[in-house]
Amino acid sequence: MALFSLFFSELVIAQQPDPVMTDCGLIQGMFENGLTVYKGVPFAAPPVGELRWKAPQPMKKWEGVRQAVEFAPGPPQGQNFSFGKSEDCLYLNVWSPAKTADDRIPVLVWIHGGGFSAGAASEHMFNGENLAKKGVVLVCIAYRLGQLGFLAHPELSAESPAHVSGNYGLLDMIAALQWIQKNIAAMGGDPNKVTIFGESAGGIAVSMLCASPLAKGLFSGAICQSGGSFGPASVKTASGENMKLLKDAEQTGIAFANNLGAASIAELRKLDADRLTAGMGIGMAWPNIDGYVIPDDQFKLYEAGKYNDVPVLIGYNSDEGASFSRARTPEEYYNAVKNRYEKFADDLIKVYPAGATTVPKTARDLDRDAAFGWHTWSWARLQSRTGKSKVFYYYFDQHPDYPEGSPRYGQGAPHGSEIVYVFQHLNQSNPMMGSSQRTPSDQVISDAMSTYWTNFAKYGNPNGEGVPEWPAFSEANPKVMYFNQTPYVGPVPSADALEVLDKYFEWRRTPEGQGVTE
Repeated sequence: MALFSLFFSELVIAQQPDPVMTDCGLIQGMFENGLTVYKGVPFAAPPVGELRWKAPQPMKKWEGVRQAVEFAPGPPQGQNFSFGKSEDCLYLNVWSPAKTADDRIPVLVWIHGGGFSAGAASEHMFNGENLAKKGVVLVCIAYRLGQLGFLAHPELSAESPAHVSGNYGLLDMIAALQWIQKNIAAMGGDPNKVTIFGESAGGIAVSMLCASPLAKGLFSGAICQSGGSFGPASVKTASGENMKLLKDAEQTGIAFANNLGAASIAELRKLDADRLTAGMGIGMAWPNIDGYVIPDDQFKLYEAGKYNDVPVLIGYNSDEGASFSRARTPEEYYNAVKNRYEKFADDLIKVYPAGATTVPKTARDLDRDAAFGWHTWSWARLQSRTGKSKVFYYYFDQHPDYPEGSPRYGQGAPHGSEIVYVFQHLNQSNPMMGSSQRTPSDQVISDAMSTYWTNFAKYGNPNGEGVPEWPAFSEANPKVMYFNQTPYVGPVPSADALEVLDKYFEWRRTPEGQGVTE
């Protein structure tokens, strides 16, 4: 048995690729289905102890060869993972089709969603194998979540060299992109062709990185799936208006500490990470406008042309509202609209109408557009107006045809349902869809989206052989690629309704809209 174990260990080592040198030492991955895969690669020092709520610090160098064959734990949060959870969570995973370090293959970097409070880089849906086989190096990065990633507090701002706090999760992403610039060439990637992509909070983060001067030069393209962050800052946040100014986020941090009975940051640092995630949920922890990582209201930055001008591919799903709408009756819907949108409520109800006794998709689309649609549309308009790089706009509407009488009758594609199409994991069950049923058109859409996404990483343009031509968006030619049974080009969805919503967001930036009185 001992001889067999020795033989097996030597066989596994023989099947591994040669170690590659990173800036901190040698790492050794594994061969997996024709790719070289590196799992659990550290890109920053563990953010624990005194490094909790500090910008990510450089990883210490190690001796010998570090094995990179197992996923690292996910960040602390409410849900569990087979690979565990730990505050020591700043790791990334790489799937590379390269045969040599000289191949210089374009890189796609995935930033997962989860409301900045949940998720992990190693979730099964994010396995990069299928995309890597289409000619990209696929990297999935982790970042700190919830209050561990986004707690703002006056004490933390005071101890920071930049005099800011709260955007640690975004700084983690930037640190991961810096690591990629230094090290991805050793794995066959091209540091000059790095495209970031993400969904939901990951897509929102992509838009923030596009506006952050700290991320300048770290990527050459960006893909945003159901994201964007173009709403105004507000003390009282709402979907699509999630941002606070640093001073207001600090007050939220003080309240958080008080609720835990902590009189200081030193006391908070002594608490177990699990104490800090108790009751944590979507919206309870969020990036803030600190003047450093995020310089200003992103809409204003784009109006002034102050952003990282790279090609973008951006879009959202047809029935995002099915995942976020809470109203169950027309009365609940009308009251919610009037409470939030005030003087614009009646105009919005006209363009996002409810039924006589139901809250159909036409009404749910207000939630869709307030959170995602208006942000994508604004991004597309502003960048095509003030930038030089191209904008490609999409609308994902692939979904089962639910029969009349079904609880899901009339529903479109809910939030997150496009992920398995992009990653080509149609064989995996997708809880977002409520069905594991697949049709031939699902494969058509998955093949097209994965081709467009990888083409974009390679060329800064999704077009290429075997897929329909995708025109760039402009205000003069506002064309959108629809994904529904087959890819086809159409107009901006709900354009008239978006115009009304645009007036609301414009008003929200005025003193009256901010509730400021003379």
